[in-house]
Amino acid sequence: MKIATYNVNGVNGRLDVLLRWLEQASPDVVCLQELKAPDAKFPAKAIEAAGYGAIWHGQKSWNGVAILAKAAEPLLTRKGLPGDPDDAQSRYIEAAIEGMVIGCLYLPNGNPYPGPKFDYKVAWFKRLTTYAAELLKLNVPVILAGDYNVMPTELDVYKPERWINDALFRVEVREAYKELVDQGWTDAVRELHPGERIYTFWDYFRNAFGRDAGLRLDHFLLSPDVAARLVKAEVAKDVRGWEHTSDHAPTWIELAEKAVKSSKRNG
Repeated sequence: MKIATYNVNGVNGRLDVLLRWLEQASPDVVCLQELKAPDAKFPAKAIEAAGYGAIWHGQKSWNGVAILAKAAEPLLTRKGLPGDPDDAQSRYIEAAIEGMVIGCLYLPNGNPYPGPKFDYKVAWFKRLTTYAAELLKLNVPVILAGDYNVMPTELDVYKPERWINDALFRVEVREAYKELVDQGWTDAVRELHPGERIYTFWDYFRNAFGRDAGLRLDHFLLSPDVAARLVKAEVAKDVRGWEHTSDHAPTWIELAEKAVKSSKRNG
């Protein structure tokens, strides 16, 4: 089973890129972020014509998340992250697909630091951590995938010394990510590429992609029973080189039908 996450950076403006990638990669499940479209403008018909059922949680001009399933309809289980009834930003959607709970998230950027946007990011992260703990207690297979807007370690960022006071690399945010993972989640890419410099995002400016001056922002966190089925975790870097493409590349994992290693349980 192939599952991908992709910050598409405008689902309508880059629909041609998305459809090309779907046809080429043929993932079974896709988590999309930064739709930048209200619900009524989501290109459901085009995605259906490509062979995918979809659920989405849109917002005009900003944010927006969606989950696609090949030849299937994702069963919506949650729209919006719990913990703040006044939060109107479209950043979390969740579905049941083939016996798994899949959460698609777009964590706030948080810049500039310090300021209210950074405070919102930290508060959102705390809500995510609280909810993630509840998901683990359900003892069902869970995947939390998306654009986390955090580089967890110095290995995940080009020239880390330049990013110390950026909201994507602030110590508070990296500690929040570690606290989340330490609940018992597995960071899929790091699990299979422990010492490798891997990026999922390259800015449009200063020839960042050409210089490979990137950031690893897009992550898969897997519950123990899903992590036991993990066989691949890769970044489709070539897609970032396409014309009119997103500044993110699709990141994907492959799961075996059954466990291929003993599952890690949080002690």
